[in-house]
Amino acid sequence: MPVPVPRQRAIPAVECGQAPAASPDSGPSKEQAPPGTHPAENPTTRRENPTEKREKPTDTSPETSTGTGTAPGTGTGRTHGGRTESAVPTNLTVLLIEDDPAGSPIVPDLLDQAGKPIRVRTARNLTEAGRLLTDDVHCILLDLALSAPAPARTGTDGGGNGNGAAEGDDELAVLRHVLELAPRHAVLALTSSSDAERGAEAVAVGAQDYLFRDELDGRLLSRAIRYAVERKRSDSAERRLAEGRLRAQENRRLERGLLPTPLLAGSPLRFAARYRPGRSRALLGGDFYDVVRTPDGTVHAMIGDVCGHGPDEAALGVELRIAWRALTLAGLCGDQLLGTLQQVLEHERSDDEIFATLCAVDISPDGRRAGLCLAGHPSPLLSRPGMPARLLPYDNNGPALGLLPGARWPRTQVELGAEWSLMLYTDGLIEGHVGGGRERLGQDGMVEMVRRQLAEGLTGEELLRATVNEVRELNGGELADDLAVVLLDRTA
Repeated sequence: MPVPVPRQRAIPAVECGQAPAASPDSGPSKEQAPPGTHPAENPTTRRENPTEKREKPTDTSPETSTGTGTAPGTGTGRTHGGRTESAVPTNLTVLLIEDDPAGSPIVPDLLDQAGKPIRVRTARNLTEAGRLLTDDVHCILLDLALSAPAPARTGTDGGGNGNGAAEGDDELAVLRHVLELAPRHAVLALTSSSDAERGAEAVAVGAQDYLFRDELDGRLLSRAIRYAVERKRSDSAERRLAEGRLRAQENRRLERGLLPTPLLAGSPLRFAARYRPGRSRALLGGDFYDVVRTPDGTVHAMIGDVCGHGPDEAALGVELRIAWRALTLAGLCGDQLLGTLQQVLEHERSDDEIFATLCAVDISPDGRRAGLCLAGHPSPLLSRPGMPARLLPYDNNGPALGLLPGARWPRTQVELGAEWSLMLYTDGLIEGHVGGGRERLGQDGMVEMVRRQLAEGLTGEELLRATVNEVRELNGGELADDLAVVLLDRTA
Protein backbone atom coordinates (compact mmCIF):
# COMPACT_ATOMS: atom_id res chain seq x y z
CA MET A 1 0.00 0.00 0.00
CA PRO A 2 1.46 3.43 -0.86
CA VAL A 3 2.57 5.45 2.11
CA PRO A 4 0.14 8.31 2.85
CA VAL A 5 1.99 11.60 2.74
CA PRO A 6 0.93 15.24 2.99
CA ARG A 7 0.37 17.07 -0.27
CA GLN A 8 3.38 19.15 -1.18
CA ARG A 9 4.36 21.41 -4.00
CA ALA A 10 6.84 19.94 -6.46
CA ILE A 11 10.41 20.43 -5.28
CA PRO A 12 12.90 21.38 -8.05
CA ALA A 13 15.42 18.78 -9.04
CA VAL A 14 18.18 20.70 -7.32
CA GLU A 15 16.29 20.19 -4.03
CA CYS A 16 14.91 16.70 -4.25
CA GLY A 17 16.90 15.18 -7.15
CA GLN A 18 14.25 13.76 -9.44
CA ALA A 19 15.69 10.77 -11.21
CA PRO A 20 14.93 9.66 -14.78
CA ALA A 21 12.68 6.64 -15.11
CA ALA A 22 14.26 3.22 -14.74
CA SER A 23 14.00 0.70 -17.54
CA PRO A 24 11.21 -1.82 -16.99
CA ASP A 25 13.56 -4.76 -17.30
CA SER A 26 16.29 -3.44 -15.04
CA GLY A 27 16.97 -5.04 -11.68
CA PRO A 28 18.31 -3.51 -8.50
CA SER A 29 21.46 -1.56 -9.27
CA LYS A 30 24.60 -0.54 -7.39
CA GLU A 31 26.29 2.57 -8.79
CA GLN A 32 29.91 2.49 -7.80
CA ALA A 33 32.92 4.76 -7.61
CA PRO A 34 35.80 4.30 -10.11
CA PRO A 35 37.56 0.93 -10.28
CA GLY A 36 39.88 0.15 -7.43
CA THR A 37 37.76 1.81 -4.76
CA HIS A 38 34.43 -0.10 -4.79
CA PRO A 39 33.54 -3.22 -2.79
CA ALA A 40 33.01 -6.67 -4.26
CA GLU A 41 30.30 -6.77 -6.89
CA ASN A 42 27.10 -8.71 -6.55
CA PRO A 43 26.80 -10.77 -9.76
CA THR A 44 23.00 -10.45 -9.68
CA THR A 45 23.13 -6.65 -9.54
CA ARG A 46 23.49 -4.43 -12.58
CA ARG A 47 25.96 -1.58 -12.01
CA GLU A 48 25.70 1.73 -13.74
CA ASN A 49 28.46 4.18 -14.43
CA PRO A 50 27.25 7.38 -12.75
CA THR A 51 28.99 9.41 -15.45
CA GLU A 52 27.03 7.76 -18.27
CA LYS A 53 24.61 9.98 -20.12
CA ARG A 54 21.11 9.31 -18.90
CA GLU A 55 17.99 9.64 -20.99
CA LYS A 56 16.01 12.78 -20.36
CA PRO A 57 12.33 12.41 -19.47
CA THR A 58 10.15 12.56 -22.55
CA ASP A 59 7.26 14.30 -20.84
CA THR A 60 8.09 18.00 -21.04
CA SER A 61 4.57 19.36 -21.15
CA PRO A 62 4.05 22.48 -19.00
CA GLU A 63 2.02 22.44 -15.82
CA THR A 64 -1.61 23.50 -16.01
CA SER A 65 -3.73 25.24 -13.43
CA THR A 66 -6.37 22.49 -13.23
CA GLY A 67 -6.60 18.74 -13.65
CA THR A 68 -4.09 16.05 -12.75
CA GLY A 69 -0.77 15.02 -14.18
CA THR A 70 2.51 13.27 -13.49
CA ALA A 71 5.71 15.21 -13.09
CA PRO A 72 8.85 13.68 -14.63
CA GLY A 73 10.49 11.28 -12.24
CA THR A 74 7.71 11.49 -9.66
CA GLY A 75 4.64 9.57 -8.66
CA THR A 76 1.16 10.65 -9.59
CA GLY A 77 0.62 14.29 -8.65
CA ARG A 78 -2.01 16.93 -9.04
CA THR A 79 -1.80 20.58 -9.98
CA HIS A 80 -3.38 23.31 -7.94
CA GLY A 81 -3.13 26.96 -8.88
CA GLY A 82 -0.27 26.24 -11.30
CA ARG A 83 1.69 24.36 -8.62
CA THR A 84 2.31 20.64 -8.82
CA GLU A 85 1.72 18.74 -5.61
CA SER A 86 3.15 15.22 -5.61
CA ALA A 87 3.95 12.36 -3.29
CA VAL A 88 7.37 10.81 -2.74
CA PRO A 89 9.10 10.39 -6.14
CA THR A 90 9.27 6.94 -7.69
CA ASN A 91 12.47 5.71 -9.40
CA LEU A 92 14.45 6.63 -6.30
CA THR A 93 18.23 6.91 -6.32
CA VAL A 94 20.17 6.41 -3.08
CA LEU A 95 23.79 7.24 -2.30
CA LEU A 96 25.36 4.84 0.22
CA ILE A 97 28.44 6.17 2.00
CA GLU A 98 30.17 3.32 3.84
CA ASP A 99 33.66 1.96 4.35
CA ASP A 100 33.55 -1.81 4.74
CA PRO A 101 37.07 -3.30 4.54
CA ALA A 102 35.58 -6.73 3.81
CA GLY A 103 33.72 -5.39 0.83
CA SER A 104 30.45 -7.08 1.86
CA PRO A 105 27.35 -5.11 0.91
CA ILE A 106 25.27 -3.92 3.89
CA VAL A 107 22.26 -2.78 1.84
CA PRO A 108 19.88 -5.46 0.55
CA ASP A 109 18.03 -5.25 -2.74
CA LEU A 110 15.53 -2.40 -2.57
CA LEU A 111 12.18 -1.79 -4.27
CA ASP A 112 10.18 1.42 -4.21
CA GLN A 113 6.47 1.65 -3.43
CA ALA A 114 5.62 0.88 -7.05
CA GLY A 115 7.75 -2.29 -6.99
CA LYS A 116 10.51 -0.75 -9.14
CA PRO A 117 14.18 -1.17 -8.18
CA ILE A 118 15.86 1.61 -6.26
CA ARG A 119 19.24 2.62 -7.65
CA VAL A 120 22.06 2.47 -5.12
CA ARG A 121 25.40 4.20 -5.59
CA THR A 122 28.24 3.42 -3.21
CA ALA A 123 30.98 5.80 -2.09
CA ARG A 124 33.85 4.70 0.16
CA ASN A 125 34.62 8.20 1.47
CA LEU A 126 33.38 11.77 1.34
CA THR A 127 35.54 12.65 -1.65
CA GLU A 128 33.82 9.97 -3.73
CA ALA A 129 30.46 10.99 -2.26
CA GLY A 130 30.97 14.53 -3.51
CA ARG A 131 31.51 13.21 -7.05
CA LEU A 132 28.48 10.89 -6.95
CA LEU A 133 26.10 13.36 -5.31
CA THR A 134 24.23 14.53 -8.41
CA ASP A 135 20.79 16.10 -8.70
CA ASP A 136 19.04 12.76 -9.21
CA VAL A 137 20.03 11.46 -5.74
CA HIS A 138 17.06 11.52 -3.37
CA CYS A 139 18.50 10.10 -0.15
CA ILE A 140 21.88 9.48 1.46
CA LEU A 141 22.57 6.38 3.58
CA LEU A 142 25.49 7.21 5.84
CA ASP A 143 27.35 4.59 7.88
CA LEU A 144 28.29 6.41 11.09
CA ALA A 145 31.31 4.09 11.40
CA LEU A 146 32.90 5.92 8.46
CA SER A 147 36.03 7.79 9.49
CA ALA A 148 35.78 11.56 9.38
CA PRO A 149 38.08 13.42 6.98
CA ALA A 150 41.24 14.74 8.58
CA PRO A 151 41.79 18.51 8.76
CA ALA A 152 43.81 19.87 5.84
CA ARG A 153 47.51 19.82 6.76
CA THR A 154 50.89 18.88 5.37
CA GLY A 155 52.96 15.95 6.60
CA THR A 156 52.97 12.21 6.35
CA ASP A 157 49.18 11.92 6.38
CA GLY A 158 48.69 13.18 2.85
CA GLY A 159 47.53 10.13 0.97
CA GLY A 160 44.57 11.99 -0.45
CA ASN A 161 42.12 9.11 0.08
CA GLY A 162 39.49 11.37 1.70
CA ASN A 163 39.64 9.55 5.05
CA GLY A 164 41.58 10.31 8.20
CA ALA A 165 41.47 10.43 11.96
CA ALA A 166 38.33 11.56 13.67
CA GLU A 167 38.17 15.24 14.48
CA GLY A 168 38.73 15.40 18.23
CA ASP A 169 36.02 13.69 20.23
CA ASP A 170 33.17 14.50 17.81
CA GLU A 171 31.77 11.09 16.88
CA LEU A 172 29.33 12.68 14.44
CA ALA A 173 31.89 14.75 12.55
CA VAL A 174 31.35 12.69 9.40
CA LEU A 175 27.59 13.33 9.59
CA ARG A 176 28.18 17.05 9.96
CA HIS A 177 30.37 16.96 6.85
CA VAL A 178 27.64 15.16 4.90
CA LEU A 179 24.95 17.61 6.03
CA GLU A 180 27.18 20.47 4.95
CA LEU A 181 27.90 18.72 1.64
CA ALA A 182 24.23 17.94 0.92
CA PRO A 183 21.97 20.38 2.80
CA ARG A 184 18.97 19.66 0.54
CA HIS A 185 19.09 15.87 0.63
CA ALA A 186 17.46 13.46 3.07
CA VAL A 187 20.00 11.61 5.23
CA LEU A 188 19.53 8.23 6.94
CA ALA A 189 22.15 7.29 9.51
CA LEU A 190 23.25 3.63 9.86
CA THR A 191 24.64 2.47 13.18
CA SER A 192 24.96 -0.74 15.19
CA SER A 193 22.07 -2.01 17.34
CA SER A 194 24.26 -1.55 20.41
CA ASP A 195 24.69 2.16 19.71
CA ALA A 196 21.11 3.50 19.60
CA GLU A 197 22.16 6.59 21.53
CA ARG A 198 24.50 7.59 18.73
CA GLY A 199 21.68 7.18 16.21
CA ALA A 200 19.41 9.43 18.26
CA GLU A 201 22.17 12.04 18.42
CA ALA A 202 22.48 11.84 14.63
CA VAL A 203 18.78 12.74 14.28
CA ALA A 204 19.28 15.64 16.68
CA VAL A 205 22.17 16.89 14.54
CA GLY A 206 20.12 16.83 11.33
CA ALA A 207 19.57 13.30 9.97
CA GLN A 208 15.97 12.38 9.11
CA ASP A 209 16.16 8.99 10.88
CA TYR A 210 18.55 6.23 11.95
CA LEU A 211 18.55 2.46 11.35
CA PHE A 212 20.49 -0.44 12.81
CA ARG A 213 23.02 -1.70 10.33
CA ASP A 214 22.73 -5.34 11.47
CA GLU A 215 18.92 -5.44 11.27
CA LEU A 216 18.37 -4.12 7.77
CA ASP A 217 15.99 -5.78 5.35
CA GLY A 218 14.79 -4.53 1.99
CA ARG A 219 11.22 -3.74 3.01
CA LEU A 220 12.20 -1.83 6.15
CA LEU A 221 14.91 0.14 4.41
CA SER A 222 12.74 0.98 1.36
CA ARG A 223 10.02 2.34 3.61
CA ALA A 224 12.53 4.30 5.74
CA ILE A 225 13.98 5.89 2.59
CA ARG A 226 10.54 7.02 1.41
CA TYR A 227 9.75 8.43 4.83
CA ALA A 228 13.09 10.25 4.99
CA VAL A 229 12.63 11.81 1.54
CA GLU A 230 9.13 13.02 2.39
CA ARG A 231 10.22 14.27 5.83
CA LYS A 232 13.00 16.29 4.22
CA ARG A 233 10.58 17.74 1.70
CA SER A 234 8.17 18.68 4.51
CA ASP A 235 10.97 20.21 6.60
CA SER A 236 12.19 22.23 3.62
CA ALA A 237 8.67 23.48 2.85
CA GLU A 238 8.14 24.37 6.52
CA ARG A 239 11.43 26.24 6.62
CA ARG A 240 10.56 28.22 3.49
CA LEU A 241 7.15 29.03 4.96
CA ALA A 242 8.75 30.26 8.19
CA GLU A 243 11.24 32.35 6.22
CA GLY A 244 8.39 33.81 4.18
CA ARG A 245 6.49 34.72 7.34
CA LEU A 246 9.58 36.35 8.79
CA ARG A 247 10.10 38.42 5.63
CA ALA A 248 6.43 39.42 5.69
CA GLN A 249 6.74 40.54 9.32
CA GLU A 250 9.84 42.57 8.49
CA ASN A 251 8.07 44.15 5.51
CA ARG A 252 5.09 45.06 7.69
CA ARG A 253 7.35 46.66 10.28
CA LEU A 254 9.13 48.60 7.54
CA GLU A 255 5.90 49.75 5.89
CA ARG A 256 4.36 50.71 9.24
CA GLY A 257 7.42 52.83 9.97
CA LEU A 258 6.97 54.63 6.64
CA LEU A 259 3.41 55.74 7.45
CA PRO A 260 3.31 59.39 8.60
CA THR A 261 3.12 60.68 12.16
CA PRO A 262 1.26 64.02 12.07
CA LEU A 263 3.10 66.99 13.63
CA LEU A 264 0.28 69.01 15.20
CA ALA A 265 1.68 69.88 18.62
CA GLY A 266 0.17 73.17 19.81
CA SER A 267 -2.67 73.18 17.26
CA PRO A 268 -6.34 73.16 18.35
CA LEU A 269 -7.28 71.13 15.29
CA ARG A 270 -8.32 67.48 15.66
CA PHE A 271 -6.90 64.92 13.23
CA ALA A 272 -8.18 61.53 12.01
CA ALA A 273 -7.17 59.32 9.06
CA ARG A 274 -7.98 56.04 7.35
CA TYR A 275 -5.62 54.20 5.01
CA ARG A 276 -6.25 50.99 3.03
CA PRO A 277 -3.75 49.80 0.38
CA GLY A 278 -5.19 48.02 -2.64
CA ARG A 279 -2.38 45.43 -2.74
CA SER A 280 -3.15 42.17 -0.97
CA ARG A 281 -1.37 41.75 2.40
CA ALA A 282 0.35 45.13 2.06
CA LEU A 283 0.33 47.99 4.54
CA LEU A 284 1.53 50.62 2.10
CA GLY A 285 0.12 51.66 -1.25
CA GLY A 286 0.61 54.43 -3.78
CA ASP A 287 -1.59 56.84 -1.77
CA PHE A 288 0.15 59.13 0.72
CA TYR A 289 -0.75 61.90 3.16
CA ASP A 290 0.79 64.07 5.86
CA VAL A 291 -0.04 66.92 8.25
CA VAL A 292 2.46 69.31 9.88
CA ARG A 293 2.30 72.56 11.84
CA THR A 294 4.99 75.15 11.09
CA PRO A 295 6.42 77.50 13.75
CA ASP A 296 4.15 80.37 12.65
CA GLY A 297 1.08 78.30 13.63
CA THR A 298 -0.02 77.42 10.09
CA VAL A 299 -1.26 73.85 9.67
CA HIS A 300 -0.34 72.24 6.35
CA ALA A 301 -2.18 69.13 5.16
CA MET A 302 -1.58 67.09 2.04
CA ILE A 303 -2.95 63.97 0.36
CA GLY A 304 -1.75 62.42 -2.91
CA ASP A 305 -1.97 59.41 -5.17
CA VAL A 306 0.73 57.87 -7.39
CA CYS A 307 -0.76 56.12 -10.42
CA GLY A 308 -0.44 52.35 -10.05
CA HIS A 309 -0.63 49.98 -7.09
CA GLY A 310 2.70 48.13 -6.90
CA PRO A 311 5.62 48.39 -4.49
CA ASP A 312 7.46 50.84 -6.77
CA GLU A 313 4.50 53.23 -6.64
CA ALA A 314 4.30 52.81 -2.86
CA ALA A 315 8.00 53.68 -2.54
CA LEU A 316 7.56 56.74 -4.75
CA GLY A 317 4.62 57.88 -2.62
CA VAL A 318 6.80 57.69 0.50
CA GLU A 319 9.51 59.72 -1.22
CA LEU A 320 7.02 62.41 -2.24
CA ARG A 321 5.53 62.58 1.25
CA ILE A 322 8.94 62.97 2.89
CA ALA A 323 9.93 65.59 0.31
CA TRP A 324 6.68 67.50 0.92
CA ARG A 325 7.28 67.55 4.68
CA ALA A 326 10.87 68.74 4.28
CA LEU A 327 9.87 71.47 1.81
CA THR A 328 6.97 72.59 4.00
CA LEU A 329 9.12 72.85 7.11
CA ALA A 330 11.62 74.81 5.00
CA GLY A 331 8.94 77.43 4.34
CA LEU A 332 7.76 76.55 0.81
CA CYS A 333 4.07 76.40 -0.09
CA GLY A 334 1.71 76.63 -3.04
CA ASP A 335 3.06 76.71 -6.57
CA GLN A 336 6.71 76.79 -5.48
CA LEU A 337 6.33 73.68 -3.35
CA LEU A 338 4.44 71.71 -6.02
CA GLY A 339 6.96 72.66 -8.69
CA THR A 340 9.79 71.30 -6.55
CA LEU A 341 7.79 68.13 -5.85
CA GLN A 342 7.37 67.63 -9.59
CA GLN A 343 11.15 67.73 -9.97
CA VAL A 344 11.49 65.08 -7.28
CA LEU A 345 8.92 62.92 -9.05
CA GLU A 346 10.65 63.28 -12.42
CA HIS A 347 13.98 62.19 -10.96
CA GLU A 348 12.66 59.29 -8.86
CA ARG A 349 10.00 57.66 -11.05
CA SER A 350 10.89 54.45 -12.87
CA ASP A 351 8.89 55.33 -16.00
CA ASP A 352 8.21 58.64 -17.75
CA GLU A 353 4.48 57.87 -17.81
CA ILE A 354 4.15 57.72 -14.01
CA PHE A 355 2.41 60.74 -12.47
CA ALA A 356 0.88 61.71 -9.14
CA THR A 357 -2.16 63.75 -8.15
CA LEU A 358 -2.06 65.89 -5.04
CA CYS A 359 -4.23 68.13 -2.87
CA ALA A 360 -2.54 70.57 -0.46
CA VAL A 361 -4.13 72.99 2.00
CA ASP A 362 -2.54 75.47 4.38
CA ILE A 363 -4.80 76.57 7.24
CA SER A 364 -4.11 79.97 8.81
CA PRO A 365 -3.07 80.14 12.49
CA ASP A 366 -6.53 81.42 13.49
CA GLY A 367 -8.11 78.44 11.70
CA ARG A 368 -10.65 80.53 9.76
CA ARG A 369 -9.06 80.56 6.30
CA ALA A 370 -7.14 78.16 4.08
CA GLY A 371 -5.18 78.17 0.86
CA LEU A 372 -5.96 75.31 -1.55
CA CYS A 373 -3.77 73.90 -4.32
CA LEU A 374 -4.99 71.03 -6.51
CA ALA A 375 -2.77 69.04 -8.89
CA GLY A 376 -5.23 66.84 -10.80
CA HIS A 377 -6.78 65.74 -7.50
CA PRO A 378 -10.41 65.68 -6.26
CA SER A 379 -11.42 68.73 -4.23
CA PRO A 380 -11.80 68.39 -0.43
CA LEU A 381 -15.18 68.22 1.28
CA LEU A 382 -16.07 71.00 3.73
CA SER A 383 -18.86 70.73 6.30
CA ARG A 384 -20.03 73.41 8.77
CA PRO A 385 -22.81 73.47 11.38
CA GLY A 386 -26.18 74.40 9.91
CA MET A 387 -24.93 74.02 6.32
CA PRO A 388 -24.85 70.98 4.03
CA ALA A 389 -21.43 69.51 3.27
CA ARG A 390 -20.02 70.74 -0.03
CA LEU A 391 -16.94 70.38 -2.21
CA LEU A 392 -14.46 73.24 -2.20
CA PRO A 393 -13.94 75.10 -5.51
CA TYR A 394 -11.88 73.19 -8.04
CA ASP A 395 -11.93 75.60 -11.00
CA ASN A 396 -8.19 76.31 -10.55
CA ASN A 397 -7.24 72.64 -10.54
CA GLY A 398 -3.77 72.34 -12.08
CA PRO A 399 -2.32 69.29 -13.87
CA ALA A 400 -1.09 66.20 -12.05
CA LEU A 401 2.58 66.18 -11.08
CA GLY A 402 4.80 64.74 -13.78
CA LEU A 403 2.55 65.45 -16.78
CA LEU A 404 3.54 68.94 -17.98
CA PRO A 405 7.04 70.40 -17.61
CA GLY A 406 6.93 73.91 -16.19
CA ALA A 407 3.29 73.63 -15.10
CA ARG A 408 1.72 76.07 -12.59
CA TRP A 409 -0.68 75.36 -9.73
CA PRO A 410 -2.79 78.35 -8.65
CA ARG A 411 -3.58 78.79 -4.93
CA THR A 412 -7.21 79.46 -4.09
CA GLN A 413 -8.18 81.25 -0.85
CA VAL A 414 -11.08 79.60 1.00
CA GLU A 415 -13.13 80.87 3.97
CA LEU A 416 -13.66 78.13 6.53
CA GLY A 417 -15.43 79.89 9.41
CA ALA A 418 -15.23 79.35 13.14
CA GLU A 419 -16.27 75.70 13.27
CA TRP A 420 -15.77 73.21 10.45
CA SER A 421 -14.62 69.78 9.25
CA LEU A 422 -12.42 69.36 6.20
CA MET A 423 -12.08 65.94 4.56
CA LEU A 424 -9.26 65.20 2.09
CA TYR A 425 -9.45 61.90 0.19
CA THR A 426 -8.04 59.97 -2.76
CA ASP A 427 -10.05 58.64 -5.69
CA GLY A 428 -10.17 55.18 -4.07
CA LEU A 429 -13.04 56.54 -1.97
CA ILE A 430 -15.18 57.60 -4.93
CA GLU A 431 -14.32 55.08 -7.65
CA GLY A 432 -15.83 52.02 -5.98
CA HIS A 433 -18.88 50.47 -7.65
CA VAL A 434 -22.43 50.78 -6.44
CA GLY A 435 -24.05 47.34 -6.39
CA GLY A 436 -23.25 44.72 -9.00
CA GLY A 437 -23.34 47.05 -12.01
CA ARG A 438 -20.75 49.33 -13.58
CA GLU A 439 -22.02 52.49 -11.85
CA ARG A 440 -19.50 54.14 -9.55
CA LEU A 441 -20.12 56.08 -6.36
CA GLY A 442 -18.50 59.29 -7.64
CA GLN A 443 -18.11 62.59 -5.81
CA ASP A 444 -21.84 63.31 -5.74
CA GLY A 445 -22.60 59.95 -4.14
CA MET A 446 -19.81 60.47 -1.61
CA VAL A 447 -21.14 63.93 -0.69
CA GLU A 448 -24.65 62.57 -0.11
CA MET A 449 -23.26 59.72 2.00
CA VAL A 450 -21.23 62.05 4.24
CA ARG A 451 -24.18 64.45 4.62
CA ARG A 452 -26.35 61.60 5.86
CA GLN A 453 -23.70 60.38 8.29
CA LEU A 454 -23.15 63.91 9.65
CA ALA A 455 -26.89 64.21 10.17
CA GLU A 456 -26.68 61.03 12.25
CA GLY A 457 -24.19 62.78 14.53
CA LEU A 458 -21.01 61.00 13.37
CA THR A 459 -17.75 62.92 13.64
CA GLY A 460 -14.01 62.29 13.63
CA GLU A 461 -12.89 58.66 13.67
CA GLU A 462 -16.49 57.38 13.70
CA LEU A 463 -17.31 59.36 10.57
CA LEU A 464 -14.30 58.03 8.66
CA ARG A 465 -14.91 54.47 9.80
CA ALA A 466 -18.56 54.57 8.73
CA THR A 467 -17.69 56.18 5.39
CA VAL A 468 -15.03 53.63 4.44
CA ASN A 469 -17.18 50.69 5.57
CA GLU A 470 -20.18 51.87 3.57
CA VAL A 471 -18.05 52.40 0.47
CA ARG A 472 -16.79 48.81 0.79
CA GLU A 473 -20.32 47.47 1.27
CA LEU A 474 -21.59 49.32 -1.79
CA ASN A 475 -18.68 47.91 -3.78
CA GLY A 476 -19.56 44.37 -2.69
CA GLY A 477 -16.19 43.73 -1.03
CA GLU A 478 -12.66 45.07 -0.86
CA LEU A 479 -11.79 48.02 -3.09
CA ALA A 480 -9.34 47.44 -5.92
CA ASP A 481 -7.68 50.85 -5.54
CA ASP A 482 -5.67 52.32 -2.69
CA LEU A 483 -7.69 54.51 -0.34
CA ALA A 484 -6.66 57.32 1.99
CA VAL A 485 -8.86 59.78 3.89
CA VAL A 486 -7.77 62.62 6.20
CA LEU A 487 -10.18 64.59 8.40
CA LEU A 488 -9.35 67.88 10.15
CA ASP A 489 -11.88 69.36 12.63
CA ARG A 490 -12.05 72.74 14.34
CA THR A 491 -14.55 73.46 17.08
CA ALA A 492 -15.40 76.96 18.29
